[in-house]
Amino acid sequence: MKKNKKIEELIRVDHAGERGAVNIYDGQLFALQLLKSDPDTESKIAEMKEHEKEHLKYFEQQLAERKVRPTLFLPLWDLLGVSLGFVTGIMGKKATMLCTASVEEVIDKHYQSQIEYLESEEKEEKNLLKKIKKFRQDELDHRDIAYEEGATKDGPFFFLDAIIKTGSKIAIKVAKRI
Repeated sequence: MKKNKKIEELIRVDHAGERGAVNIYDGQLFALQLLKSDPDTESKIAEMKEHEKEHLKYFEQQLAERKVRPTLFLPLWDLLGVSLGFVTGIMGKKATMLCTASVEEVIDKHYQSQIEYLESEEKEEKNLLKKIKKFRQDELDHRDIAYEEGATKDGPFFFLDAIIKTGSKIAIKVAKRI
């Protein structure tokens, strides 16, 4: 398979993002299990994590098949993802759900830009395009669930939203290159 730097970048950043999502949910589940306070939220987080694991598996396969190296920051992303998940999990249901909503809003735009690129510039990447469209829809579903479950940007949650979105955008930029 011919090497394409833009496709390599896309695979690397999406792999890092999906791994980050799994780690965030791991941290949230750990906090929720520790607190033993909300089995319903725990169940919803576990279900969303399963989707992220499916996405991650696909991008792990793409890394291997296309011989793309993952971001060198994976260990840091792992630590930061679990930490973000744990902290928002400890903060309660609104923060837990806002974390999902905030990340998914960034990922929606990220995946949409990749879809537009693949549709206009990489017409032979039909399977990759199909997967990214499906994964984007999963992420939008997660965002909607988060808002249905109480995610809010009111009051101090406005700052949490800004921090999470800024961190997500920085992670995307770094993972593209390093």
